[in-house]
Amino acid sequence: MIHKLLANTKVILASASPRRRELFTLLGLSPQITPADLPEPLTAEAPEIQAMHHAKNKALHIRGIVAADALIVAADTLVAVNEQILGKPDDEPQAKAFLQLLSGQKHNVYTGICIIYNGAVLCDYECTAVSFAQLSHFEIDAYIATKEPMDKAGAYGIQGFGAQFITRVEGCYFNVMGFPIRKFYEMLKELLAKEML
Repeated sequence: MIHKLLANTKVILASASPRRRELFTLLGLSPQITPADLPEPLTAEAPEIQAMHHAKNKALHIRGIVAADALIVAADTLVAVNEQILGKPDDEPQAKAFLQLLSGQKHNVYTGICIIYNGAVLCDYECTAVSFAQLSHFEIDAYIATKEPMDKAGAYGIQGFGAQFITRVEGCYFNVMGFPIRKFYEMLKELLAKEML
């Protein structure tokens, strides 16, 4: 289990996300929170490639400012709908535009993870399909008024008010929150395989 694998390891979470911090706590971890405040420009690359690239950049950035024996974990989440990639909205009009795009549609949530430990760098990603109900203008405006959409990829949170709009989730629920726990566990087992022998 994750808390056993990391029982004697200093863990650095390179993220300011309260959702990721909450999930780490759920797993019995008390990581040092050291956010990597880096730009995350969207490009024409596939969303999973971009998510992993952003996560790797964050992890590498943090590596130079924390203890050499620490395990660094970084992640980045993107939403893709109809070949358009959505990060965090810049403002309320953009949040509204994102939610209008998602309304009545199925979209994919990608989270890239990068782990650095003892010189090894491991990156991977998870993808989850999420279906939205048709949203009225009133519902979108009321949701934006809660401020919840403003710091989330795709302008919604599955664990908050945004849960009311979701009709189906295919894959890892925690991935939609921003951190796929099973994928993280698999990566840790791969990274720490020698120490587990």
